[in-house]
Amino acid sequence: MYQLQLNPLDQIPKYKQIVQSVIADIERGHLTAGVQLPSISEMSEEYYLARDTVEKAYRELRERNFITSVQGKGYYVLSRELDKPKILLVFNKLSSYKKEIYYAFLEALGDRATVDLHIHHYSAELFKGIIERSLGKYSYYVVMPHFTYTTPPEAYLSVLRTIPPAKLVLLDKDVPELHYDCLAVYQDFARDIGGALDAATADLVKYPRMRMILPSDDNYPVEIDQGFRQFCTYNDKDFAVRENARDEVLVAGTCYVVVRETDLVELVKKVRQTPYLLGREIGIISFNETPLKELLGMTVITTDFHHMGRTAATLLLAGRHEKVRNPFSLIQRGSI
Repeated sequence: MYQLQLNPLDQIPKYKQIVQSVIADIERGHLTAGVQLPSISEMSEEYYLARDTVEKAYRELRERNFITSVQGKGYYVLSRELDKPKILLVFNKLSSYKKEIYYAFLEALGDRATVDLHIHHYSAELFKGIIERSLGKYSYYVVMPHFTYTTPPEAYLSVLRTIPPAKLVLLDKDVPELHYDCLAVYQDFARDIGGALDAATADLVKYPRMRMILPSDDNYPVEIDQGFRQFCTYNDKDFAVRENARDEVLVAGTCYVVVRETDLVELVKKVRQTPYLLGREIGIISFNETPLKELLGMTVITTDFHHMGRTAATLLLAGRHEKVRNPFSLIQRGSI
């Protein structure tokens, strides 16, 4: 007798649980082509379900070509050998950096999977709707779990927990509060920025003052602030975190760590309006590498976005469930 994975306390509708259970067992190889499923009556009696519930589940499985029905005989599992995994990507936004991850992910997958992309725009409510509509329809759910500062963690943790751990892939940020293992390729923001600044310690000796320009309205990870403060405290720097560069008055011996590109432009303009020399009296470190920053000779601290996308795809295809910290580095140029 087929063992249905059914949780009576779960908020997911019972028919959806039946669909998810059957699909999961097909993908794991527990249900192979030609295996007969319990009849509607048998399933209803065994699990105390309404016949309509089982009928609705079997109808969806049939429409999605996981099973077929033979009149007078019953329901049978169809062959899935030629099927490609279906992957749902759920990003927080689609910036130039996120596009780099996306295209690297697609490149590494090649023609071995199909991919759909959705954006949740830092909204736990939008994220919940995307996942609820998609559960049971994809082989893997690749999620960037970045949300607004004001979002209660349980608002997105409860949604993440509805995704089977074997199908969940966390990208760009780990979520240790889940308390279970799933595939993750992530940045450790506090540790990464601290390590990158440590690598620049010799050049930063001439800057007793450090300022980070970190807007609170752009939903940057709070760990960036924490890593900066820890470095400055340990190295006895006079430090502060500012919202923007607009009102900043430049003082010799100050090094700025800038997250947003508009603030980088503002600072460079201010330096050029003073007698200070960039890289001597004033230092600037920018977040995330771009060709323009390379051309301008900006020192950057950056993760390898291409590596992140490629690693996630490679591990996913290999069926490996491990957590991998993405490479993060300092690229030293003449701005410090």
